[in-house]
Amino acid sequence: MAASMIQLIGFMLSMLGQFLISAATAIDMWSLQDRSFSVVTNFYTYSGLWNSCVGTAYGTTQCRPYFTILGLPALLQAVRALMIVGIVLGAIGGLIAIFSLKCLKMGNMEDNIKATMTLTAGIMFLLGGVCAIAGVSAFANLIVQSFRFTTYADGGFSMMGGGGIGGLTGSLTPRYTFGPALFVGWIGGAVLVIGGVMMCLACRGMSSDAKQQYNGMSYKASSHHTIYKTEARPRPAFNDSYRAQSADGRMSNQKFDYV
Repeated sequence: MAASMIQLIGFMLSMLGQFLISAATAIDMWSLQDRSFSVVTNFYTYSGLWNSCVGTAYGTTQCRPYFTILGLPALLQAVRALMIVGIVLGAIGGLIAIFSLKCLKMGNMEDNIKATMTLTAGIMFLLGGVCAIAGVSAFANLIVQSFRFTTYADGGFSMMGGGGIGGLTGSLTPRYTFGPALFVGWIGGAVLVIGGVMMCLACRGMSSDAKQQYNGMSYKASSHHTIYKTEARPRPAFNDSYRAQSADGRMSNQKFDYV
């Protein structure tokens, strides 16, 4: 009963994590423009794995997809591959986990087969969660490095009286920070890993319950004090009518068949 409950909870958590990493892959807000030092806040830019978008404070958004693959950074392509691999592994693991549920009867499927399928699904969920966490972390590391090495141009009032006002002179380089999709991906990957671990633990409990029991025959050796009794059978009575008599009146053992 405990193994079945752990398997069911692990399956539900894995499906939730699969949905979250799929949503994170589709969301475009992986990197969001930092507007803490921006004077004009009506317009902001953000980008994801597939599109680069511009949003306004009025709620309008215009996105432009990446039309090239070879021109994209290698790290972005690696993040794409990791997220897709994580989604595929999670989908295959979910399909296997549906048929391995102990509460679902599928013909004459034995418990040891379901335990093996549960372990396979748990490993796939675990690998899918690790791929998702690795992809999101790699993209977050790229944002951190870009944020640290991106600075605003010098501006403002100068000692000689020249210069602009409020730091608006010079070229301002926008900096980007973490978008909501990163947090969704981290949470989804962690939930998927937890679900995979619970599926593996449920497999251990199911395999212990699924041990085959052999109905053997018990044999008790006889002791030295065993007394064997023989049955007293009556001896059969022989009929001497078939014996022939000799000339001197003696009985003969010869048998004569008369046709």
